[in-house]
Amino acid sequence: MVTHLPCGYVKRIAMFKISIIDTPCKRTLLVEGKLISPWTAELQRVSHEASRDLQGRRLTIDLSNVTVIGPEGEDALFELMRDGAKFSCAGVLTKYVLKRLARKSHGSFRDIFRTVTGKSEA
Repeated sequence: MVTHLPCGYVKRIAMFKISIIDTPCKRTLLVEGKLISPWTAELQRVSHEASRDLQGRRLTIDLSNVTVIGPEGEDALFELMRDGAKFSCAGVLTKYVLKRLARKSHGSFRDIFRTVTGKSEA
């Protein structure tokens, strides 16, 4: 589909994707794109659904491919953190946001962070 827009106007499309990767020892939610409204509600919904029926496996939310975290995204991550979610990430900014949210929730970054291999990292 082609949309013709007035000169100087650029239409921005917020891309967002969640993939679920299951292995015998863990379930990973691979989050990609912009963590902004309305996608924050989708992350919370998928996370709660994925938490069910883990059969002893760990649940990790991988934010390595997130490009933007808006205020609503921070709120969603904070709620997931309070609910016990564990995270992995790659970027300095994403790591900073997670550390700040961990302090806000009176937890430690070590408690909420998992590397790709599953080991805690500070």
